[in-house]
Parts: sequence; C-alpha cells; structure tokens
Amino acid sequence: MTFDDIISGLLTDLEPLRFSEPVTHVYNPLIYARSAHDLYIRRYGWGPKEVILLGMNPGPWGMAQTGVPFGEVEAVKNWLRIQAPVDQPAVIHPKRPIEGFSCRRSEVSGRRLWGWARETFGTPEKFFSRFFVANYCPLIFMEESGRNRTPNTIPVGQRRPLLAACDQALKHLVDLLDPRYVIGIGAFAADRARTALNGTGVSVGKITHPSPANPRANRGWQQLVEAEFNAMGIRW
Repeated sequence: MTFDDIISGLLTDLEPLRFSEPVTHVYNPLIYARSAHDLYIRRYGWGPKEVILLGMNPGPWGMAQTGVPFGEVEAVKNWLRIQAPVDQPAVIHPKRPIEGFSCRRSEVSGRRLWGWARETFGTPEKFFSRFFVANYCPLIFMEESGRNRTPNTIPVGQRRPLLAACDQALKHLVDLLDPRYVIGIGAFAADRARTALNGTGVSVGKITHPSPANPRANRGWQQLVEAEFNAMGIRW
C-alpha cells in the first residue's frame, strides 16, 4: 500500500460523515491543500522510519493553511522547502480564512516542533531519515464562533466512525513506514495510537504537546521533550 492508497482510503471513509452543532464548519486540507501535502510526502515520506510523531488534527494557522502537519508557514517554506498552490474548502468560515502560503499568522505549535527539529538535526533530510510527522485526523472542526473543536469532543455517535477511519489509516501508515515507535504529541494522539496499534509490537509513547495553551510547554518545551525522548530510549 502506498501513501496515495492510504489517503484515498481515508478520504473515502470520511466523505459520508456529517457533524452536528456546535460544529458548523469542517475543513479537510487533504483535499484543498493536497498539492502541498503530496510534496511533503514525496520529499520526506520515504521509509522506513524509526519514529512517527503523531499529532491530533490540523491547526487553523498550520496544516489548515499549508497541508503539512504542524505546518507553520515560515517553517514549511524556509526549512522544509515546500510551497504550492492551495485551494479553498467547499464552505469557508468567515473567521477562519484559508490564505495558504500567504498567511501571516504563525502557528506556535508548529514553530516549536519544526524549530526543535531544525536546531537538533540541522537539515530536514537528517531529521526525516529517522522521523516522520503525521496527524491522526486530517479534519479541522470549527464552531460558529470560530473556536476549534477537537476530535475527542465530537458527540460519541459521530465520533465513532471518525475514529474508526483514522485508526485504519494509522495502521496502514505504520505498515508502510515500519516504525519502531509511534509517539503521540499530546495525550489524545497517544491514546488513539495505543488503541489502533494494540498487538502490533510497535512501541507507543507520548511527548508534551507544544501548544501555548499548555502551561508546561511554555516553560522550555524543547528541553522538556528531549528528556521525554531520552526516557523512552530515543536519542540522537
């Protein structure tokens, strides 16, 4: 199975899903930012990988704009060297415009994650020789106010088929990249990885999420996660 097969299967599984209020808008950058995402895969998705770093779902100023997981615009353009045309979602939230690589907002989580990778490994090629960054769920959920709603807060009846589709895609990704570790960036991603990969022999762990909403991340996130990686036996 290829990356294209995995994405096509996931899109097929997600297409019929519908979400009720308070969710009013759903974006899927695997559709409208597919060109940039495909560049990311072609350039850095060669395997196998030692570690998959797994986020929860896209942020409004990251992957929502660039199609790249944790895709803070400047990091994607200047370090990952990825830039491509980005289309528009079918229905646009007036408070969450898609400006693609022209977006001037900076996603702090992505800036921290890719900043750590750049400072630690120097080049993307060195980083991706061992690591790959993916999101568990490709969808962005928004309320009428523009507030993000995370996948774990979707009503259970609507959440169940969503998680089943994303679990299946994660299992296929692990089959393709054959990692030793899948590390959730935050508790939700780690919990889903443990569920989806139970019995596979892959080691599942967790690092602190770099979101500025996480007080621990604001007190030296890079040093914190390096200690967490060391505790799991992941060193460089």
